[in-house]
Amino acid sequence: MFGYIILGIVVVVLLWGIIMYNRFVALVNRTKEAWADIDVQLKRRYDLIPNLVETVKGYASHERETLDAVTEARAKATSVEIDPSNVTPEQIQAFEAAELGLESALGRLLAVAENYPDLKANENFLELQRELSDTENKIQAARRFYNGNVRDLNTGLEQFPGNIIGKMFNFQKYEFFELDEDEQQAKDPVKVEF
Repeated sequence: MFGYIILGIVVVVLLWGIIMYNRFVALVNRTKEAWADIDVQLKRRYDLIPNLVETVKGYASHERETLDAVTEARAKATSVEIDPSNVTPEQIQAFEAAELGLESALGRLLAVAENYPDLKANENFLELQRELSDTENKIQAARRFYNGNVRDLNTGLEQFPGNIIGKMFNFQKYEFFELDEDEQQAKDPVKVEF
């Protein structure tokens, strides 16, 4: 009888371990998927930027510095590669810095476009601007989704008894995708009026 109780306890502990392990695998995969969603939206943004720059360039040829800054910021942002299965804090920081530079350059570009009434009425420009705005909203949603998955994974890895399974199978915490306070304060919103 006592042997059955011990066997029952061992079976329950094994089942619990399997369930916790599978939960962490699912959380890691959801976090990787969320990072891939961010990547997809950023690629969409990177594809739209050259079209937007070319449209503005036709109207604002003397605004070369701003156009060059956008092109350079896009090049920097697209050069940052992050492997979702091996995200490091340094990679996240480099990625965040490149994205902040691109967002700032895009804000300056849209402010330049404000000075050209014909450009603001151009259907191609308006459509590109709508697409870019939609993409920015999707990027923000993807960032929130990623950070939510990172929160769930990290919480599970820190809480008892999940931390035991996490350590046993070497599950790693992920870094949040966030701007630090200095970057947020340095980023002034760009006022664009139509």
